[in-house]
Amino acid sequence: MKSKTVFVCNECGNENPKWLGKCPACGTWNSMFEQRLEPEVANPKTTARNDSLLFSKNTPQKLDDIELVDDNRFTSGISELDRVLGGGIVTGSLVLVGGDPGIGKSTLLLQMCQTAAVSDSILYASGEESQKQIKIRSQRLNINNKNLLLMSENNLDSILSAAKDLSPKILIIDSVQTIYKPDLTSAPGSVSQVREVTMSLMKLAKDTGIVVFLVGHVTKDGALAGPKILEHMVDCVLYFEGEQHQFHRILRAAKNRFGSTNEIGVFEMCDSGLKEVKNPSEMLLSGRPKNAAGSCVICAIEGTRPILAEIQALVSGSSFNIPRRMSTGIDQYRVAMLMAVLEKRVGLNLMGEDAYINVIGGLRIDEPAADLGVTLAIASSFRNIPLEHDIMAIGEVGLTGELRCVNFIEKRVIEAAKMGFTTCIIPVGNAEGIKFDNNVKIIQAANVRDALSNV
Repeated sequence: MKSKTVFVCNECGNENPKWLGKCPACGTWNSMFEQRLEPEVANPKTTARNDSLLFSKNTPQKLDDIELVDDNRFTSGISELDRVLGGGIVTGSLVLVGGDPGIGKSTLLLQMCQTAAVSDSILYASGEESQKQIKIRSQRLNINNKNLLLMSENNLDSILSAAKDLSPKILIIDSVQTIYKPDLTSAPGSVSQVREVTMSLMKLAKDTGIVVFLVGHVTKDGALAGPKILEHMVDCVLYFEGEQHQFHRILRAAKNRFGSTNEIGVFEMCDSGLKEVKNPSEMLLSGRPKNAAGSCVICAIEGTRPILAEIQALVSGSSFNIPRRMSTGIDQYRVAMLMAVLEKRVGLNLMGEDAYINVIGGLRIDEPAADLGVTLAIASSFRNIPLEHDIMAIGEVGLTGELRCVNFIEKRVIEAAKMGFTTCIIPVGNAEGIKFDNNVKIIQAANVRDALSNV
């Protein structure tokens, strides 16, 4: 019987009978690739394979009748990882960890094997490294857990068989793009393979209570490789971020069914592995220059944690007809808007100036509370007048130049006081009915012009 072929989108998994330059489902260009479909034959083997993808049958229960026990969540032994996961690892969860090559995904999970609060065995299945290579890396990281079992295997059936025989508490798959299901004819890493492998591992996690960690590759754009359905099937999607030439790493949750997606974990890459950073503000402000124009400190809220960060701006005369506007760690269009506010509402002639904005330390700031800090840094660099070293600025800037209120103002001011800052510039609306630390001088500003006149 002649086999048929379809064209599958590598981003979303949409199937089409012919090749298209642009996927009609997700709109991605040049993502369609050809995949052969084997003719369906009704035989016991195929029926058994389809039935194996179903969850174990159980009867419906009322919400009030479902009991939760204390062991539904346990600690990984790494407080920064527990914070991002929502307070610990949930039994029977499926967690996907993605990041650039060499960022530290395998290192983090291998260190978790040493510190996790489990008495049962942990199975580490690698499709990229041999057992001896993992042993060499574990010696460098000082991993000596006797309950850690290593397995170098690409066949999913062999991994599932070992997991059912050993009944480990944690199963780590490194990586999901290298594992293949023998029943499928497509190559490992294809849309169908990744989808079916993840579905089988999800069934294993939900039926047996084994926690499954998947390591995922990312594309050149920073997105997880494979179909988008991969992120929908898992319980948590964690992204490991960091600059190649910097030592610290940031762990973010893009999806979390058991906690907040706003939390971040901060690590530092050392010779002996990843080290937790208990005070990110101190790390991000280390090496900050004194009496330097174009530098301002802001406080960002990441989940429930306030983090102080330094924003630097460099404004210089442009030699081009169209001045450059470049930013790192903050939205470029937001910076262009704030510069327009400074020019229109304050009177700074920035039309012929190049502007370069950078958030020191590789931190990415998305909240508008950093607007005032960005405007002060730009104005300081343009006028070549440094701000006081102990000033922190908080506030959202509107198009008319007004300063709008931000949330968690007390938490931000307390964090600034802990780090030795004595002056905080905040919007007028945030000062009403709030009692601040007497050691911190609060400057209230109604608009950007008031804030600049006070500093």
